[in-house]
Amino acid sequence: MDKSTQWNLWYIVLAFLGVLVLHSYVQRWQQVEPLPYSEFLHELDKRNVRELAVYPDHIEGTLNQPLADGRTRFSTTRVELDLARDLSEYGVRFTGVVQSTLLRDLFSWVVPALVFFGIWMFAIRKIVGKGGLGGGIGNGLLSIGKSHAKVFVESDTKVTFDDVAGVDEAKAELEEIVDFLKDPKSHSRLGARIPKGILLVGPPGTGKTLLARAVAGQAGVPFFSINGSEFVEMFVGVGAARVRDLFERARLHAPAIIFIDELDALGRARGAWSLGGHDEKEQTLNQLLAELDGFDPRTGLVLLAATNRPEILDPALLRAGRFDRQVLVDRPDKVGRLQILQVHIKRIQLAAGLDLEQIAALTPGFTGADLANLVNEAALLATRRRADAVTLADFTAAIERIVAGLEKRNRILNPQERHVIAVHEMGHALVALSLPGLDTVHKVSIIARGIGALGYTIQRPTEDRYLMTRAELKNKMAMLLAGRAAEALLIGEISTGAADDLAKATNIARSMVMRFGMDATLGQVAYEQAPSPFLGPLPEGVDAGARHYAPETAREIDCAVRQLTEAAFQRATQILTQRRAVLEEGSARLLARETLNEEEIQALVSAAI
Repeated sequence: MDKSTQWNLWYIVLAFLGVLVLHSYVQRWQQVEPLPYSEFLHELDKRNVRELAVYPDHIEGTLNQPLADGRTRFSTTRVELDLARDLSEYGVRFTGVVQSTLLRDLFSWVVPALVFFGIWMFAIRKIVGKGGLGGGIGNGLLSIGKSHAKVFVESDTKVTFDDVAGVDEAKAELEEIVDFLKDPKSHSRLGARIPKGILLVGPPGTGKTLLARAVAGQAGVPFFSINGSEFVEMFVGVGAARVRDLFERARLHAPAIIFIDELDALGRARGAWSLGGHDEKEQTLNQLLAELDGFDPRTGLVLLAATNRPEILDPALLRAGRFDRQVLVDRPDKVGRLQILQVHIKRIQLAAGLDLEQIAALTPGFTGADLANLVNEAALLATRRRADAVTLADFTAAIERIVAGLEKRNRILNPQERHVIAVHEMGHALVALSLPGLDTVHKVSIIARGIGALGYTIQRPTEDRYLMTRAELKNKMAMLLAGRAAEALLIGEISTGAADDLAKATNIARSMVMRFGMDATLGQVAYEQAPSPFLGPLPEGVDAGARHYAPETAREIDCAVRQLTEAAFQRATQILTQRRAVLEEGSARLLARETLNEEEIQALVSAAI
């Protein structure tokens, strides 16, 4: 309960007490001093009563002759007639008394009112919530049409471009936004206008929200942050009202930045839903489009938004004049990962001589959030072993934990299973070292990790790759199937340990046939749409969409995929057959030591040549 509500309650209580006091004084002023009922009967016997007013509980009247005190008006309380007659016979002076029912009457209607008022104060207000324009709006019924944006003033943001690394191109795109917010007049002196909306597009964890906050912190302006899902409600019109309220509040604080995270929850293409509920979402989107049309950037407002699903946004939202500019915030390359690591290691104690470039090389595909988690995990591992500084071994162990899962040394495997796993992992390592275009083997282990990994082979890429040729994809398939080929060669039996390898190799073969047009019999045709560029491929068993090819073509696709996987398996078997001695020696050494690093594997292979 805020202070204004408390003062209002005190005003009500004081006014109520004042009414009671005033009523008491009025009653005393108007009241006639009561006459004992016995004296009333005596005056009645003397024929001194002129007229009477009989009430249910008392009698008021006028006398012919005044009483001893000079009164001619009187009031007396009624007494039961038989009792009065008996008392008069014995000469008893008596009077009737009316019990005051003021408090009872007051409590009969005041207490229920107070009870209902208390229920409203403590129960209903929790549901209704409270509203205001100072940020932090409640989720109640009274504020249902209010925007739930969190407002960060200049002193609250505390994030600048120095805190964002690995996205130099995106920062360069947003620097002019900062210049405009700091000095709008000089920026528009030649007639140019700032873009109305800037859409940050990229995979999860790449720093889109951090970059938006850095723009606000660098410019020193208020920052309105809200998620796109907060506009969507079950009541039609609520989302549109929240959009209007958000822009109205931002105009009051201009210059300012409005940041809408997960824009795809609000700006999904109209008509793209398979179920009901179109009206609310479409009205909310229409209101946002209307606000962007009437949005004058010269007022000092900049609209930033972020999404990792740009392919499902409504085309009207992305046209020129609304979100004019789209800035890609992609996964960082090796140089970007090094810059991000340099930002995050400022708060930890590193060992002398630690090479951050080596850590950056070990983390291809890591986003900024992944690297921040990596630094924290490495610091935790060093703290757990009571070290004075974080070493390269801590970072390597943290990478393995993030990529492969938690190490499970307590999982007991029988000797036969450990032998199968050692042969399987050594098969991966040998084929990876034998074929060109594959990443260097960094570590091989038969220690179980994660949910289902009984062993693992970690490869270290020498450089970031963005394109792969048909030959390189086939080599990668051969490396994936080398574990099963090694089992068949040395043990004479295959196991279930290659389930994940089979799935990955099949996905590569299917993509080669259906998306990349790398099969001569099916021609240069794409039979499958690419998945979301930022959210990765769909999970196993999830249909990507309708098939636009004939059943005969589907059979040809299956045959082509099977031929590619069989060829990769035969190639891996051929390589391992030629290097069988190295495979046997390596699996025996891996079985004895459980883990082999890059130097030990290279020495093993070099000794066999």
